[in-house]
Amino acid sequence: MKSIYLDHAATTPLAPEVIEEMYTVMKDTFGNPSSLHRFGQSAQGVLENSREIIAKSIGAESNEIIFTGSGSESDNLAILKTAENYAHLGKHLITSQVEHSAVLKTFKYLEKKGFEVTYLPVTSSGELSVADVANALREDTILVSLMHTNNETGAIFPIRDIGELLKDHQALFHTDAVQAYGLQEIDVHDWQVDLLSAGAHKINGPKGLGFLYVQKGMIISPLIHGGEQENKKRAGTENIPAIAGFAKAVSLLTAQKKKNNFDSYQLYRNIILDTLSKNHLDFSVNGQTVDQSPHILNLSFSGVSSEMLLTNLDLRGFAVSAGSACTAGTIDPSHVLVAMYGADSSIINTSIRISFGIGLTEEDIQAFANTLVELVSRLSG
Repeated sequence: MKSIYLDHAATTPLAPEVIEEMYTVMKDTFGNPSSLHRFGQSAQGVLENSREIIAKSIGAESNEIIFTGSGSESDNLAILKTAENYAHLGKHLITSQVEHSAVLKTFKYLEKKGFEVTYLPVTSSGELSVADVANALREDTILVSLMHTNNETGAIFPIRDIGELLKDHQALFHTDAVQAYGLQEIDVHDWQVDLLSAGAHKINGPKGLGFLYVQKGMIISPLIHGGEQENKKRAGTENIPAIAGFAKAVSLLTAQKKKNNFDSYQLYRNIILDTLSKNHLDFSVNGQTVDQSPHILNLSFSGVSSEMLLTNLDLRGFAVSAGSACTAGTIDPSHVLVAMYGADSSIINTSIRISFGIGLTEEDIQAFANTLVELVSRLSG
């Protein structure tokens, strides 16, 4: 039985070119980049070349990129240290109800430290209103943190418009771009963001690595103390093979490849929706908005338990996830779907998330769609 992976929003397989690059660097460039001898300077060269590649991918300068251990660490560094370093200007923060847990739990932590947080709502289609951001702003607001692409529904927030709104306000602007990086064109100056987080393993790079863009001139103290690495912003010897692999993954994502991927994912999405509609299944799309990333498709099937559907799909060789977070073998209610539909909605327990990436074919997607029709028809009968 062929296994088909449709959970790329959770993580992606390493690209073969990335594996080759990482192996070469592991074998040949083992020095500590902080060392002055030739082995260290060779590693330093790989580090800075990689930093430049990643900086250019978002329109930044290389000294504005801090390598971190994950996208979650990047979120934490951005939010915690902005709050700490700018608290003298105010203690009001703004985020949304549907952020990744790395953002939401960090804001919950800051509330315990005396900060006031406004959690903006979204519509039933997952959209965020710029007007709501404007209405929430206060003189003492020091940080607005809003994701670009939602990791459960694919709904895209109007980051550029929010950046324009904030340009004359003291509040700094952070965006979690983990699900956007590698598929959307990103320009930190066009978006007018001060901080941007991303991770390597969402773009066929290695796990355990992310970066934080910090606009030049911003005050960011380290979250991890020790050495002088990463411009004194993140102590610890850099993981040179992983960083080289990250840069390789970025270099593979040319503008044409991004467009081809975008078009392929839109086609896959249409194949699934057309197949479900032709077979007259009772389903709905969660988070269907005008601004939508095609690589995520969140579906609800009336009367069909998401846990039961996931299990049966896995037995048939298809890997997808629930429209909720799986923790310790149980399925907890999705805070994203709760924010969209309310805690009592049946949609919360009947949703699955399908997410696309490289390596898939139209035949794979059609096989999945056919199996989905078969299983939903049986489980809802």
